[in-house]
Amino acid sequence: MYNYSCSRVVWMGALLAKNNGASLSVPVGSSETSRGMFCLRLRLWLQPASQVWAASRQNVHKLASLQKATMMPPRKLQGILYPFTDLEAYLDRSVDTTHFQLFHPSVEDMVQSEKLFSSSPSHKIDYYISAERMDHVPVLQQPEVCFIGRSNVGKSSLIRALFALTPEVEVRVSKTPGHTKKMNFFRVGKAFTVVDMPGYGHRAPKDFVDMVEPYLYTRKNLVRTFLLVDGSVGLQKADLIALEMCEDIKHPYVMLVTKIDKCGHGTLLTNLMNLQDVVKTQTSSCFPQPFLLRSLVHGEMLIVYY
Repeated sequence: MYNYSCSRVVWMGALLAKNNGASLSVPVGSSETSRGMFCLRLRLWLQPASQVWAASRQNVHKLASLQKATMMPPRKLQGILYPFTDLEAYLDRSVDTTHFQLFHPSVEDMVQSEKLFSSSPSHKIDYYISAERMDHVPVLQQPEVCFIGRSNVGKSSLIRALFALTPEVEVRVSKTPGHTKKMNFFRVGKAFTVVDMPGYGHRAPKDFVDMVEPYLYTRKNLVRTFLLVDGSVGLQKADLIALEMCEDIKHPYVMLVTKIDKCGHGTLLTNLMNLQDVVKTQTSSCFPQPFLLRSLVHGEMLIVYY
């Protein structure tokens, strides 16, 4: 298991908060100077005097809040907000990196995402239901986003990270591949529902195809799929099959690259360039920017940011 424990997931939260299923915009990539200015603006915006919402629950890790994360040294903070910047130094200048720097959430987007993933009496975040077949899944009105990927790629851990500010929401994770055997639904207030799908590949449920394909093909309120790929090994045959299925469905989907800190820069860049080539040449519904996952070891906790 790639154990993300508690975290504040900046990029993912902003992505879901800003779009809520709508089409993603593709702004022009920022320069290194503008990225530095953004980090400074983020720090200023989240000063205690601004009275931005902050986590106060006893069980929330001290780096789960975006406001707490901004207390890190500037270079480390910038590396968290823009993880691809640490890899650019290893690339030839002729390599086009535009597609790794398309989505830059504003400070306002990040603050809004923090609020979105904080439960309150009027905005309840909770586990809703698990299902093995589509006829066990209730009809829901709010949009749904689902997470799919190979067994042990980190889907459940990622979802637990999304709910870091609501530790009362239990998302079970395991070191054993194939731990998730059902479709697990989590409601984020009335905004949308997060669906944790069983992993494919090693130790996948025997009825994986009968469970997952009907959901992906027939769920009318599914607005976005997040396809997780292990960055330390790159796209595998099973991932390419999942990608083809996402293309066949023609719903918007996003590639998330996990475990980028579990291999060397050379291996990671090779895998990323191969992935980017596949996205560019073989997809039409995939957002052109893969989102990279980075972890930070803090004491006995492993904190993950995008």
